[in-house]
Amino acid sequence: MANIAIFIAFQGFRDEEYVEPKKVLEAAGHKVVTVSTAKGEARGKFRVTAQVDKTVDELDPAAYDALALVGGPGALEHLDNPKVHGLFARAAAAGKLIGAICISPVVLAHAGLLKGRTVTCWPDGAPELEKAGAKYTGSELEVDGKLITASGPVPAKRYGQAIAEALKMEGK
Repeated sequence: MANIAIFIAFQGFRDEEYVEPKKVLEAAGHKVVTVSTAKGEARGKFRVTAQVDKTVDELDPAAYDALALVGGPGALEHLDNPKVHGLFARAAAAGKLIGAICISPVVLAHAGLLKGRTVTCWPDGAPELEKAGAKYTGSELEVDGKLITASGPVPAKRYGQAIAEALKMEGK
């Protein structure tokens, strides 16, 4: 069983990109912790709400096997900041599994983690990924070593399955 931290915007995360992977990962026996910039009830773009387990300030990436970002209209506003960049940089340096879906791979680009990596994201984010030295493919899902990226809500379930599969390969 792995510990997975899923990061969502406190306002405006994309419902399916949180719900679908979380469901898949919990069904595989993993513990999913919901992380955001504030405690309380986070609100999705449509109607989903989520209880925040930990704030960005409380999270220690060393305690998790994987860190994953959810997209949506609030993702860059809430999660594209030096604190989150630092958490993902520390996780990547420690060899943790990293995931990002929809527009959220832009956060990883701004954290300096995508140079030379094969990735995908919501098309609007492609120029930022390429500027950061990533190879943007435009496909629904990309797995590049311990980095898993997806393009948006359509492959949300496959994104969760890819994270679960990668954890299984690590024996978690």
